[in-house]
Amino acid sequence: MTSQAMTLSARTDAAPLRALWALILGLALVMAQGISAQARGVPESFADLAEQVSPAVVNITTSTTVAVSTGPGPQLPEGSPFEDFFRDFMNPEGEGNQQRQRRSQALGSGFVISEDGYIVTNNHVIEKADEIEVEFFSGKTLEAKVIGTDPNTDIALLKVESDTPLPFVPFGNSDVMRVGDWVMAVGNPLGQGFSVSAGIVSARNRALSGTYDDFIQTDAAINRGNSGGPLFNMAGEVVGVNTAILSPNGGSIGIGFSMASNVVNNVVGQLKEFGETRRGWLGVRIQDVTPDVAEAIGLEEARGALVTDVPEGPAAEGGMQSGDVILSFDGVDVADTRELVRIVGSSPVGKAVRVVVFRDGGTQTLKVTLGRRETAEGAVPAVASPAPEAPVEKQMLGLTLTPLTDEMREQLELGAGDGLVVTNVDEMSEAYEKGLRAGDVITEAGQQKVTSADDLEARITEAKEAGRKSLLLLIRRQGAPRFVALSLEE
Repeated sequence: MTSQAMTLSARTDAAPLRALWALILGLALVMAQGISAQARGVPESFADLAEQVSPAVVNITTSTTVAVSTGPGPQLPEGSPFEDFFRDFMNPEGEGNQQRQRRSQALGSGFVISEDGYIVTNNHVIEKADEIEVEFFSGKTLEAKVIGTDPNTDIALLKVESDTPLPFVPFGNSDVMRVGDWVMAVGNPLGQGFSVSAGIVSARNRALSGTYDDFIQTDAAINRGNSGGPLFNMAGEVVGVNTAILSPNGGSIGIGFSMASNVVNNVVGQLKEFGETRRGWLGVRIQDVTPDVAEAIGLEEARGALVTDVPEGPAAEGGMQSGDVILSFDGVDVADTRELVRIVGSSPVGKAVRVVVFRDGGTQTLKVTLGRRETAEGAVPAVASPAPEAPVEKQMLGLTLTPLTDEMREQLELGAGDGLVVTNVDEMSEAYEKGLRAGDVITEAGQQKVTSADDLEARITEAKEAGRKSLLLLIRRQGAPRFVALSLEE
């Protein structure tokens, strides 16, 4: 074999070996990257983050003057040498129950959001306070004044005056936080001063009791005194305001709730600009779409917000009708009523928005100019008043029904309008299981008005012919509307 042939043979034999080494090195690189990513996911320490954000976190102490009732002093024998002492020092206002004043103090937390001294905290921390003192990480203290509050989200905006720019922290985007992300809480737990705790996001979009609730749940230790303090992401941005805990004993058991920063940021912007909130108002009453309701109206899936009533207001002016299902609001898909309320509430007053509704088996786009909720919460629904038919009882769907008369309308304290009054409900029926009771009024069936039993029978027939398994009824009880879907199967 020539030297040239031997050289070629050696190169040929080495090619698979080089490929094998390349594969091994590639796998090693992938493993190293995985280990590196895992190491980045679990911080070695939160010390740098704590040092970065602590100067902007404050302790809040409030003082409130409260009146207390003092009963009569101890019963002493007449002429006792202690009689004058207790009269003069223990009950100086005289005998009997008297009103005295004392100072009550409360502790909480907050954080600075701008160098000119705006501070965010919880409304319940400063509510009814006469004096508010803010203590900084450096030990410096300043008096604060209230700029505005929002009890609905339990947020308050304060302001302090400082000769020098103050350290502050920015808001982050709470919507991008994922379950399992690391977070850090900073505050004044149990009045012990600045304290840091860390954990993860345990859940998202929690609701407690408020209309606009959007809480991040975390297992970072949160206790009394942490209220109003910030919940940080790993970039040092505020993603939540620590507000509440779930606890059987008053201490942290790893279930804390922080109002999401995207809600807080919107509220703070309004409080800063107007000193109050100015939430968008659509002007509808709504309920969730259940699977049986979706089937009854021909909606492919149970989603959106079902409109039960449209009083005078923006929605009525925009052409919205009772029975519409709101699927999209201002370009955002609507999953349920809670999401719609939150989206509308965070929209600017006076904004013209496009609302996509499901109606009569198809979708329509309406244009609605939003009003302001704070000035419209007492709006009264508009009603019509055609003459009812003579009362004739009829039984169907487990209900005994009769047309609504003026006398019944007065007895049931109802406004003007048509409908069928439920005079009895079969306790073995689906209608009873779904909450219908005597005194309820059916005003619509199959999203069409009913004034007589014949109307209801016609709607039942139409639904069966269309292949529907259930019929959607609009029920009013003491004026409050809701939709109920009843099965048409025998």
